[in-house]
Amino acid sequence: MKYTPVIGLEVHIELYTKSKMFCSCSADYFGKEPNTHTCPVCLGLPGALPVPNKKAIEWCMAIGLALNCEISEFSKFDRKNYFYPDLPKGYQISQYDQPFCKKGQVTLSSGKKIRITRAHMEEDTAKLTHAKVDGKNVSLIDFNRSGIPLVEIVTEPDFENAKDVVEYLKLLQQTARYLGVSKADMEKGDMRLEPNISLKKEGSSGLPNYKVEVKNINSFRFVEKAINFELERQEKILEEGETPKQETRGWNESKQATISQRSKEEAHDYRYFPEPDIPPVRTGRDEIAEIKSTLPELPQERLKRFQTLYSLSSYDAEILAREKETADFFDQAAKDAKLHNVSPKQIANFIINKKPDIEKTLPAELIQSVISQKTSATISQSDLEELVKEILSENPDIVADYKKGKTNSIQVLIGKVMQKTKGQANASEVKTELENLLK
Repeated sequence: MKYTPVIGLEVHIELYTKSKMFCSCSADYFGKEPNTHTCPVCLGLPGALPVPNKKAIEWCMAIGLALNCEISEFSKFDRKNYFYPDLPKGYQISQYDQPFCKKGQVTLSSGKKIRITRAHMEEDTAKLTHAKVDGKNVSLIDFNRSGIPLVEIVTEPDFENAKDVVEYLKLLQQTARYLGVSKADMEKGDMRLEPNISLKKEGSSGLPNYKVEVKNINSFRFVEKAINFELERQEKILEEGETPKQETRGWNESKQATISQRSKEEAHDYRYFPEPDIPPVRTGRDEIAEIKSTLPELPQERLKRFQTLYSLSSYDAEILAREKETADFFDQAAKDAKLHNVSPKQIANFIINKKPDIEKTLPAELIQSVISQKTSATISQSDLEELVKEILSENPDIVADYKKGKTNSIQVLIGKVMQKTKGQANASEVKTELENLLK
């Protein structure tokens, strides 16, 4: 029996505000002495009242706008009730039925549309550390993270494979960095990934009657492994005529497997009700328009512009647009290069191959380096491209070896091109051209 994967995502992104979500404690907590960034509010002491962080709310809306969401003119905070040591109040201030952002969508490179259900604002929890003290296993609590502004972005179950999931997650990370609202550093826990995975019979309509959530994954590689492992595990259970348990699992890298943690809760288990200490948030259309006007050019927009304006390949454009700082640097250098008869392609090749330190290099300095390099390479870009195509057609065996994974064979092709140009071509440009065509 064949099955179709049904995958949805919940992604938590910590915002890079100066203070926490509901108090004035510093949000710069990572690596600091435990329990030094705390106050009665984030410690959940009786009588302490929360005051929402306006900047965090605006940044949540900016993320929503970047994901093509509708921004609610009326929103509210809710209490999500559950007991766990990392939650001192016994509840988390979150959003339930009236989030700041809803009904968005993003389009992947394949053209597939992923619907965004919501992007809502909440507070992060404290951090538990499991250790041994005086020979006993204990759990230590650090409340520095408690109350950090957290945006949760939830998709519809529109994914059917791990590859699309990873592309979406990379786009989400890029978007947060382009907006300047988060570093989205997964090693530090700035961005945490939680796929919901199930299988349905191929051709059947509707959703499966179960789903498995894998919690708090902190790398694109691990999320891909976890999804593929779960799809295999669940298929075996279904083939035996049983239904996988609706549960929460975790990814264990050393075992290369997901591990059961607890049964999965439903919304009613959290007994949501409106947060009585925070009035509803009303946002006027003028305020929404103002936030929208502050959005920078987003990753997908910049990628398309690099391809059309500078005639770059999708491969080169993707590398240059990956980080906003690199993209900004290339943009400026490519514009300035026109005055010196240097092409955007030459600028792109230099950045990709030479990897200059853009924090210590001015665009003008890079252009001068490209000009100096050009003096030893008199063959034109169009002639080089034709020559590389000719070499590839003349050497199908070497091309086949490269595509089988013998990447060192590209050196033979570079040598043949250099020999044919009598050393007039630039070796790094030859390599880039070969790689682009071989892909």
